[in-house]
Amino acid sequence: MRGEILAAAGRLLAELGGEDGLTIRGVARAVGIAPASIYQHFSDRAELVRGLLDHEYARLRDSMRAAEAAIGESDPVGRVRAQIHAYCAFAMENPGHYRLMLANGASRPDPDGRAEGPLLNVIDRLAAGFERCVEAGHPLRVTPGRAAAVVFVGAHGRVALFHSVLHRTGAELVEPFVDELVSLVFK
Repeated sequence: MRGEILAAAGRLLAELGGEDGLTIRGVARAVGIAPASIYQHFSDRAELVRGLLDHEYARLRDSMRAAEAAIGESDPVGRVRAQIHAYCAFAMENPGHYRLMLANGASRPDPDGRAEGPLLNVIDRLAAGFERCVEAGHPLRVTPGRAAAVVFVGAHGRVALFHSVLHRTGAELVEPFVDELVSLVFK
């Protein structure tokens, strides 16, 4: 039942374009259950949104892993490109999910510590890919962590442009830009 609730919440999020209209009653109606049934799995709307975030980040992570795994280990640059393509495809195909995820993807529990959260895990995953590129003899202009941040921020900016200004979706719109961006971080 929890999976059905999260799937319905995800569909509603896609229809609504954001979390503002996401309600327990709306999700219950979409699943075909009483609102009280949702409270057996989620104590309130905030917990439902957290569950939806976890679910969506898991989908994104799985997509990035599968894309990377589809490219041979002898092509570390291709593996990084595949990961960022998967990220962009997810973002372009799921604008409501993407906005929710970016708004709730990182926190700093300790004011003096490093921020943490699933969004930063995505950047760390890209950084690890760039580290493998360096190890394979593909030098970078910047550190692997900086390369990951540059590519992530550039990809995010391009996705945001298409979502908010041009109101268009489709990964094919951002992939050539992202490929150029990835190329720029290499020497």
